[in-house]
Amino acid sequence: MAKYLVIVESPAKVKTIKKFLGANYEVLASQGHVRDLPKSSLGIDVEHDYEPKYITIRGKGDILSKLRREVKKAEKIYLATDPDREGEAISWHLYEALKLADKKVYRITFNEITKNAVKESLKNAREIDMDLVDAQQTRRMLDRIVGYRISPLLWAKIKRGLSAGRVQSVALRIIGDREDEINAFIPEEYWTLDASIQVAGEKKPIMAKYYGKGDAKAAISSEDEVNQIVKEIEHAKFQVAEIKKGERVKKAPLPFTTSTLQQEASKVLNFSTQKTMRLAQQLYEGVELKDIGTVGIITYLRTDSTRVSDEAVAMAKDYITQTYGEQYQAASQNEKKKEQKIQDAHEAIRPTDIHYTPADIKESLSRDQFRLYQLIWKRFVASRMANAKYDTTSVKIDANGHKFTVAASKVAFDGFMSVYREEDDEKAEGNTLVKELTKESVLTLEALDPKQHFTQPPAHYTEASLVRALEELGIGRPSTYAPTITTILARRYVVKEDKNLYISELGEVVNNMMKEAFPSIVDVNFTANMEALLDKVAEGSVNWKTVVSNFYPDLDEAVKAAEKDLAEVKIADEEADVDCDVCGRRMVIKYGPHGKFLACPGFPECRNTKPYFEKIGVSCPKCGKEIVVRKTKKGRKYYGCENIPECDFMVWQKPSQEKCERCGGIMLIKGNKLVCADEKCGFMKNK
Repeated sequence: MAKYLVIVESPAKVKTIKKFLGANYEVLASQGHVRDLPKSSLGIDVEHDYEPKYITIRGKGDILSKLRREVKKAEKIYLATDPDREGEAISWHLYEALKLADKKVYRITFNEITKNAVKESLKNAREIDMDLVDAQQTRRMLDRIVGYRISPLLWAKIKRGLSAGRVQSVALRIIGDREDEINAFIPEEYWTLDASIQVAGEKKPIMAKYYGKGDAKAAISSEDEVNQIVKEIEHAKFQVAEIKKGERVKKAPLPFTTSTLQQEASKVLNFSTQKTMRLAQQLYEGVELKDIGTVGIITYLRTDSTRVSDEAVAMAKDYITQTYGEQYQAASQNEKKKEQKIQDAHEAIRPTDIHYTPADIKESLSRDQFRLYQLIWKRFVASRMANAKYDTTSVKIDANGHKFTVAASKVAFDGFMSVYREEDDEKAEGNTLVKELTKESVLTLEALDPKQHFTQPPAHYTEASLVRALEELGIGRPSTYAPTITTILARRYVVKEDKNLYISELGEVVNNMMKEAFPSIVDVNFTANMEALLDKVAEGSVNWKTVVSNFYPDLDEAVKAAEKDLAEVKIADEEADVDCDVCGRRMVIKYGPHGKFLACPGFPECRNTKPYFEKIGVSCPKCGKEIVVRKTKKGRKYYGCENIPECDFMVWQKPSQEKCERCGGIMLIKGNKLVCADEKCGFMKNK
């Protein structure tokens, strides 16, 4: 009979760990949390020192009963939940729910599910770290307070079924602020001038870019300027003025953290953050490898550390030397220096064994598992390799005092790029003819190519760039990025279209209300400071009840003020100027998951519905009919002719009723300015 009981979180780990530990150990799974705050109430006693009230999660009774039976038989109990704050909290909840106070209980953690790591963890068993538990408990309570106090207000003022979250509300604001920036952006004109230059004795010409007059770099801002430059140089003598040869080093990348893995998997593999984390969890918990058995093939997936263990460094060094050669070894360990406390897992995401090459284990993995594992494996190997080196040549060409530049680079030593290349590395490395140029080269101008451009607004957030922004601003932690994005998409506050995230009409209403009534909750700095406080709780330097007791009264006051002062946002059941073509009643505007629509008020007798198009009082410049507010299939708002698809007029910014004074065309509202829709016209004025 098994003498020792090991409790893990996930059933997927049970088989793997049982195999490593043998007959003396029974391994069971708690299947995540077993206790939580009740769904039916706040669950925090604000009158009595903010004491939380935990209850058994519905459906976990049978699991706890089975665990209690095994606990009675076991001499020692090892709590082996995940190596982060949430894992620590789950261990503590198990300790309390199973009443383990009079038992020999040990907390063990491992960063990878391999035989060595699991056996080593037993030798380093410790007590539950209550500082980590308190940090997680504080996060849960703050999230509960925000959700349970603000969500009913959203129900009362906007629409039933809405909800607010502490980190999600800030993420929504970040997306909304970017949308405002884009809408207010006014493009500025600029020009580029390229010269096609023939080098004597060569077949192909080289393409040089305009640099400026004399030694100063200059931008060309108008057609008049570019015409003046063309006039001054079109008959000038072109000659090589300066040649610079040098070396450029491209540093090896750092191994993956949760954030960088999510970003790179989105960019390279087109995975959502949620999909990346689901697949990484599978690779961490264990896959069945041919001739080896079930084993975890990557280390723990929730981390913001780039540190790599000494054993992994040594293993990588041997592998790189044998596979690529001594010269490919990294000169020193690549590690990112961070001021703030590194989250819990303490090591980068890497393969548990570098010898499990993607090619060797491909047959044991699904297509998506393989693609993600290959990305992690290549990035880790590259992070332990030497930097890449380029030979560079930069040439300045003079034409009547005006300078043009042309550059080329060639890989002198590929280093880590022999394993891992990013998109930028794949681009052409410049004109190879440049390396042959000398000051004596005879140059002939073949053609000048002036081009008009306009500055572009900031890009819409994607899941990857939002994760990067959240990390840079210090909002959330590795375990929260994916759930935060998943939540705001599921609530339809944000819609995703061609990778880009756009705030929906519902999201705008919720965001504006949160900014008005709860400015601190959606304040980026406030939320980042709260994360720093949670880190201090985890370090043991701040009491967790101090954080909660400082937070609650201010929020309580803000909720009471909002209940009294906030106006209801009418986004449903307004009467439309359209009659029901089934029963003749005047239709009303309803609000559904995808926005507004027209419905017959005679429901359920009459179930007629129609799309709702809000008129803005501006005529279509193409066919004269009304311009209305429309939505793409995914829910992104735009302005288009009511006669679509017969008429194809559409713009993203709201058209103004004023016409352009210069060309008579449509003017668009951008912040506090009106801008002509025709960029070539370029007319603008204050609203």
